[in-house]
Parts: sequence; structure tokens; C-alpha cells
Amino acid sequence: MACIEARGLRKSFGTTVALNGVNFSVEEGRILGMIGPNGAGKTTALNAILGLTPYQGELRVLGRNPWTERDQLMRDVCFISDVAILPRWIKVSQALDYVAGVHPRFDRAKAEAFLAKTTVGRDRKVKQLSKGMVAQLHLALVMAIDAKLLVLDEPTLGLDLLYRKQFYDSLLNDYFDRNRTIVVTTHQVDELQNVLTDVMFMDRGRIVLDCSMEEIESRYAELTVQPAQVAAARALKPIHERNVLGRSIMLFDRADRSQLSALGEVRTPGIADLFVAVVGDHAGEVKGAKV
Repeated sequence: MACIEARGLRKSFGTTVALNGVNFSVEEGRILGMIGPNGAGKTTALNAILGLTPYQGELRVLGRNPWTERDQLMRDVCFISDVAILPRWIKVSQALDYVAGVHPRFDRAKAEAFLAKTTVGRDRKVKQLSKGMVAQLHLALVMAIDAKLLVLDEPTLGLDLLYRKQFYDSLLNDYFDRNRTIVVTTHQVDELQNVLTDVMFMDRGRIVLDCSMEEIESRYAELTVQPAQVAAARALKPIHERNVLGRSIMLFDRADRSQLSALGEVRTPGIADLFVAVVGDHAGEVKGAKV
């Protein structure tokens, strides 16, 4: 069953086309990473999914039209943005009180249990918390809501490595149960390599790759070429080539791995390197990409 289904989804801001008639489907129980440079259309797509902007085309989220049925949809959807929306004057305990009062599916005991694993004090105000602690508080509030779809827009932006790892560990261990669906946009793509089940590369309002992680592993191969074999490797028509410390590294689509193995070391490419190969020059805006 599709959690999200989009057909001919289009959105323009004046003469700027943010989404250019894209088609995609997200099945229930998947973790999709939407990856692209700034201005690719990721946030616009998320806003359409969340019912925050009108659009052209067809879009169903959990079987509903997000623009006309947003009130009902939000009972089953949670959202974390890179911009903290929690009032700086509010205390942690008051934030728990507020969500408990407005959301019928909020489990306060679950939120308290998550916060107990952190150093976030109940009597502290949001303005007294570090950015990492605010992310922990926000995550506790969201994970305590029994939602079918979680949408994350650059959720760990500005956090250090430790907090980013804790965030995704908590997401997988304490929230994801293979029935819920998660859609996440991020520039920190290498950290999601082992988290995602599916990836969608976007560029200039279009989808340039949409596939599962299993398909990436079976379809793409990265070859670190032995110096004497560079010409032979190039004859196999790589889709991208880069040079690292004097060694040629080539990326292939649907190549014979046994053929490649005779020319050097073969492995599955990282998401960032695959993004550079598929999208092109301005893929360097995605962190981890080597250009």
C-alpha cells in the first residue's frame, strides 16, 4: 500500500518552477531519503505532502488530499523541521503539557521515558537548552505521538556528530517499527547510508533517480582502478570518474562485476558519490560528496 502517491506534481513560484510534474510513490513502512542541492524542490515537495502549500497534479497522503483534508491528515502525521518552532520561553514540562492537551495520540509517559535518557531537565526553558537538547526535546514530543508518517526536513542541521548519531539511533530503535513511514531530507547523506530503505535524487524540480537501497547495491559499482588498467576500465564506459590521491575511481551502472574485479577493487558506492555521478556538477552542495 502506498503511503504517498504523487502524479504530475507541479508547483511554481512566479516564473520559478519548484516541482516540474514529478511522479513518485512511497510505500508504507519505508524510510525514504530525498536528496538534492539547494533549490532542487525537496522542501516544496514536503510542504505539498504536509498540506502547507497548494499544488497542481494529483497527490494522496495516507489516502487523503493533503490540501483539502489537512486537519484529518495531521492526526496521522508528524513533522520536524530544521527550524526549531518551540517557543524559547516555554519550559520543557510546559511543552509536554501543551502537546498532551492538543494531540489525542500523544503518549506523555513515552515522551518522559525518552527524555529520561537525556540531560534535558523538565524545569529548564527552551532558551536554556543547547541546539542538540532542543532536537532531543522535539524528537521526544514527536516520537510519543502515534503517527503513521514522520516527515523530517534537515532534522540534524547544525548538530554535532554525536547528537546526529543519537538522533538517528533513537529514530530507528525507539520509533521506526516497519509499519510507520519516514521521509527525510538532508545534506548529511553519508550518515543515512545504513538508515534508508529508498533514495530519491532531485535536481531543478525533477526526480533524477528513485530506487531502493537494494537496487543501488545490485545496479551500481564503484571501482578503484589499478594504474595499469585505467584504459581498460574506461572502455567499459563508467558514468563518472574522479581522482583521489592519484588513483582513479570510476562508477558504473549495470556493469559486470566480475569484469570490474579484474581491473581493481570493487564496492558499492556511497550515496554522496552516486549523487555526484547521477546529478552532476552542482551535486557538491550535498555534504560528503567528493567533487
